[in-house]
Order: sequence, then C-alpha cells, then structure tokens
Amino acid sequence: MNFSAHRLHLRTVAALVSLAFAAQMAWAVSPFTVRDIRVEGLQRVEPGTVFASLPVRIGDTYNDDKGAALIRALYALGLFSDVRVETQGDVLVVVVQERPTIAQVEFAGNKEFNNEVLQGVLRDAGVTAGRPYDRALADRAEQEIKRQYINRSLYGAEVQTTVTPTERNQVRLTFNITEGRSARIKDITIIGNHAFSEGTLKDLFDLDTGGWLDWYTKSNQYSRGKLNADLESLRSYYLARGYLDFKIDSTQVAISPDKESIGITINITEGDRFVVSGVSIDGNLLGRDDEFKSLITIKPGEAYNATQVAETTKAITDHLGNYGYAFAQVEAVPEVDRANNRVAIDLRVEPGRRAYVRRINIIGNARTRDEVIRREFRQYESSWYDAEKIKLSRDRVDRLGYFTELSVATADVPGAPDQVDLNVEVKEKPTGNVSIGAGYSSAEKLSLTFGLTQDNVFGSGNRLDLQLNTGKYNRTVVVSATDPYFTVNGVSRTVDVYYKTQKPYQDQGGNYTLVTMGAGLKFGLPVTELDTVYLGLNAERTRIKPGTNIPAAYLAYAERFGYTSAAFPFTLGWSRDSRDSALAPTSGRYQRLMGELGLFGDARYAKADYQYQQYVPLSKSYTLAFNGEAGWGKGLGGRPFPVFKNFYSGGLGSVRGYDQNTLGPRDVTGAFTGGTRKFTVNTELLTPFPGAGNDRTLRLFGFVDAGALYGDGEKISADGLRYSTGIGLSWISPLGPLRFALAFPLRKRPGDRIQRFQFQIGTSF
Repeated sequence: MNFSAHRLHLRTVAALVSLAFAAQMAWAVSPFTVRDIRVEGLQRVEPGTVFASLPVRIGDTYNDDKGAALIRALYALGLFSDVRVETQGDVLVVVVQERPTIAQVEFAGNKEFNNEVLQGVLRDAGVTAGRPYDRALADRAEQEIKRQYINRSLYGAEVQTTVTPTERNQVRLTFNITEGRSARIKDITIIGNHAFSEGTLKDLFDLDTGGWLDWYTKSNQYSRGKLNADLESLRSYYLARGYLDFKIDSTQVAISPDKESIGITINITEGDRFVVSGVSIDGNLLGRDDEFKSLITIKPGEAYNATQVAETTKAITDHLGNYGYAFAQVEAVPEVDRANNRVAIDLRVEPGRRAYVRRINIIGNARTRDEVIRREFRQYESSWYDAEKIKLSRDRVDRLGYFTELSVATADVPGAPDQVDLNVEVKEKPTGNVSIGAGYSSAEKLSLTFGLTQDNVFGSGNRLDLQLNTGKYNRTVVVSATDPYFTVNGVSRTVDVYYKTQKPYQDQGGNYTLVTMGAGLKFGLPVTELDTVYLGLNAERTRIKPGTNIPAAYLAYAERFGYTSAAFPFTLGWSRDSRDSALAPTSGRYQRLMGELGLFGDARYAKADYQYQQYVPLSKSYTLAFNGEAGWGKGLGGRPFPVFKNFYSGGLGSVRGYDQNTLGPRDVTGAFTGGTRKFTVNTELLTPFPGAGNDRTLRLFGFVDAGALYGDGEKISADGLRYSTGIGLSWISPLGPLRFALAFPLRKRPGDRIQRFQFQIGTSF
C-alpha cells in the first residue's frame, strides 16, 4: 500500500513539473495576434473536442495568461497525459499526448461474484471499456472490489491489477483476485446482562457462531447490516419488558490476524425495570373520548412496554386519520419516578387540520392503465381524507401482483391548507410467466408441468392462464380467462375449459380411467372488502374407461347409468386468506368453502368441501399450525352419489402414514373407491432445523393427524377413525415447497396399507 502511494506521489510531482515546464514555455513569448492554431498528437480524440475547449481563438492576442489557461483547460478534459504549447511565428501549436484508453476489462480468480456483478461495480467507479485509463481510477476500482468482498465477510481478499498495452494506445486491465476464506463469527459475547441469560438474548440474533448447516444458512458470516438489526431486536426485547433506561454502550468487532475469524462483544446497561403507574390522554378527541380510550392497550400495573406504547400512538393517529385529520400528531410523554421505578404515560393528542383529497395522481405505470389502479381505490377524490380507506386501497393495489414497488404519499396542496393530493407511485414488473417444471412424489411419481400465464393482458388487468400437468395417474389441461371487473361494481368473470384424466394409484385396485372434459363460467361477487362469493355453472362429461380389473362399484354405476355421464353442476364458493405468506406462513388464517349442485343431466348430486387453516406464532422461531377439512356428498333425485365424485383420504394432505387414497370403504374386489363423507384434522409444530438458526426456509415439524372417510349410507362411528404422528422436514427449495414426512400410524386395522415415508413438492400439510 505504501509503495502504491509512493508511485502515485511521484506521478503527481511529474505531472506538476511537466505542467510548470509547459507553462514556462508558453510564457517565454511576447504577446502576438494568433493567425492559426494547429493541434498535433491526436489519435482517437476528435479535433473538435480540443478546439471547443480552447480559451484562445484565431484573431485573439496570445499572452502568458491565456497560455496557462489553455493548458489547464486541456488537462481538465482528462483525455491527455501531457500538453505543450509551442509557437511558430504567429501560429499556435498545441502538442498533446493522449491517455491510453481501456480496451477490455477482465477478471481472474473470482468465485464469489460473477463477472457481470464486478463489471457493474467498476462501471460505477468509472472503469469500463472505452474510458481513458488512469492509475488513480484503477486504484479506486481495486478498493471497490475489495469492499464487495468485505460485505461477504471475505476480509482477506486481495486485488492486483495487471495493465497490458495493446495496439492504438489502448490497454487491457486484468484484475487478479485472491478471495481467501470467508471470515466466520467465532464468538458473540454480551456483557452487562443480569435479568436475562446470555443464551436467551443470543437466540434473538440472526447472527450466530454457526452449526453444521452454516454452509446453507450463512448465519455465521458477519454483516454490519445484520448486526444492526440484531441490536435493534435486543433493544426492543428489553424495552418491551420494562427496561426503560436500557442502552447499548458499545459494540466491538475484532478480526483475527489471519482475517478468518471474528469476535463480537456487546456491552449493555440494563437499568431498572419500570412499571406503568397510570395512563392519561389529553387534547382534542373530537368529542369521541370513549372511542380513543378504547384504543389504549397500555395497562397500569404492568411492566412498561415500548411496543404497546408505539402501537397505541399509531392506533390513535390512524383513527384520527379515519376522520379526515391527515396531519394528526400523538406524542407519548413518560413521567418517570425513578425513586419507585414507576412511569406514568401521558398521551398528548393534536389532530391538526381536517383535509380532503383533491386529486389522486398515478405515477410510473407505463403499461398498466390508470383505471386498473383507480378501480381498486376506496379513497375517492373530493372526499374527506380517510387513513383506513387509503391503507385498504394500497393493499388492494398491491394484491394485484402487477408491481414490484408501490408507495402512497400524501402531499400538501399549496395555498389550500384543507386539501391534500395522494401520489401513488408504482414500479411495474413483467406479469407474463412461462413455467416448465418437474415434480416427484411418493404417490404420483414423476410429473411434468407447463404453465403460460399473463396476469395483466395489454395492461387491462385481465388474466389469461394455460396450465398443463402430466403425471402417471393424473393429467390435466386447463385454459382459463378472468376479467376481474366484469362490472363496474367489481364482479369478476372467469371462463374455464378443462380436460382431465384420472387413474387409481398403484395398489389401490383396478386399472380403469376416468376422463372428464368440460367448460365453466364463474362469477366472483365481492361481499365485503375481504370476502368474495363465487357463483358458477359448469358443463361436464365424464367417461368411465374400463380396464381388465374395473371395481364393482364403477361397473354397477356404469351398467345402471351408462359409461358416459353428462352433468351441469352449479358451483358456489367462498374464500378468505389472511396468511402472511402462501409458501411458508407463520401467522394468519385461511378459509375456503366450495360446493357443487347437479340438478340436470345424468349425474344429480350435491357436494360441499370446507377447509380451515390457522397459524399461531409461538415465538420468533416456533409456529403452531392447524388444518381442518370436511367434505360431504349426496345423490339427488333417487340417484346415488356419482362414484367418480367421491372423496379420498390417506397420505400427504390428509392422514400421513397410510398409503395415498387408501382409507375408507372398499369395493367387493378390494379396490379403494372413496367415500361421500370426509373429515381430516392436522396439527403441526414447526421448529428451526438444528444448525439452521432462525432460517425459515428449512424447518422441522412434528405432527399429529386424524381423519376418517365414510361411504354412502355407512354409519359414522369411531371405528373408521385413523390416527398418526411423526416428524417431517419442510424446505422452500428452488423447485418449490418440499416436504418430507416420516409417519407412525397409531391406529391400524386389518387391511390398512402403511407407508411411513412420504414426500411431495408443492404441498401443505
């Protein structure tokens, strides 16, 4: 590093000497009128670039000051390493030496970053092909590359630049990188804790000393951003438990001499634990004192909780916003009695002025039409400002899935203190998606999938979907088109055309095939902002293709009503989803109710299926999950329930530990034919995988399953119940959610088919 600085110093001195010498040459002449100007030494730089920068023109009087200004102006371009001014009579001759330009930038030895990433880093530093080469600029590029490696805990990374001259005064830059080993966190020490153990506090951190899975989680790789987040988690933990005076005195990060291990020491002062002695609220409460007092979650006699205080102030501010007070301020002022370790909280409310929304401005939508965004808004122009409606509107626009970024900002209207504008800024993302994939499960074996989806056709907000799924036992082709605003009131319309084939799973009995083709029309009616009811009508034709071992139940149904059945079922459905994630939920609830009613055609029946899911976060790392499902079916008009509409149970998605779809009634041939009444209950406790820290993409779970399946006319009894327990692994893999389950049936009956190990991609429960 000292050698480089020395070289840079020598180059600087040489340049100054050259500048001084050239200036001296320019000054060593008497003033004269310039008759002509010549520029010598140009190779790639256009003469016009030089002449446009010259402070001297033909016909001007040349003197010492203009000569010095000329040299400074050309050096300022950054294109020349040397500039001289000579005179030949009344002709001014400017002699330049161009800096070499960068012909190519190469990298060697980089594994942590690909070439594209490093090229982007150098581009930001001004080092790219076609730019003039400057050693100081190359030194800065080296430091930028090192900074990227430091962010990845590669503190021992070294970068050396090789400059290779090429033709036409160009150079090739090669950055030789020695990455070294990543620095790992060796220990994390917390000093000053008394109320809570060090282990309890360290469990709050995403950073840790690693485990046998640290190659996957990378939780032992130091990151300043992660450390700051962990420190905030630590602070919030103490403030939520009454330690009002808690503070972090210092944070020390020590790197070993070999730059491969890091020690983190956190010094804290806990302070005393304070209890809330009382809560008061003052200010203009709009004559709605009881409403605002009901929003206070702070309880006297309990430990001071900064989280509750923040939630209370936010709730009051939001509630004021619901009445049009866009600039309301709520301040929580603690009155601390340190002698008795008690604190009284005074909530001071200042509503400010009431405002209404003048205009809603949509920014950033190059393809999506304004109306697609505006129709999701429940806050209207020329209406009073309503914070709840604005939040609801933002959430509705976000759920469209058309944008990567979305913000709603409130802006004052100059000269109108009672008006505001809403600026809705969006950043669009590609809404078309082509997916090709493969899946493998213990039941279905290998299946191939193809999907073509366009969620925002021509910016209209309409959806077009083509799905193809082919497996050993189930094959599906579906074409669907949805208009989410078929009416101005938000009624959606979906048109489906589908073709499905189903075969019994291996060992289920029989080798028949069910072929179903049909089309459907479905409307979605928004009942509330969160609930939608679906109404539809389908036209279906189901054909039973017998094999060499068709079950007697199917044969009897076919002989009575034919091998081909036509049906025109009405569909009725309702759903609500408040989960925080569809892939790896940790909180929230999901409900779905679907029903079919076939009153016309060969198959006449009623069918209903209800599913309920609840996720309860027990802590930052542990989640309790519950799933319940119930199904019911009955034939109408004196006809039996169609056997090809039966429910099935057993395996993944129902009662694990039993072979897929093997629970419930059997045919006289021993084949599993499903049933008309079904219920399933699943309970899971999700925990961090040992060695994975707080990583949620890889988790263990223990489960208990219970379920039963009954045939038409069969008495519901406890004898039909099946139970199982076991452990499993959940992994959000690049292919999708992957779940493994090792199950142990707790109640087995003669003839039950056991399958202890099961797995599948893309399933829940």
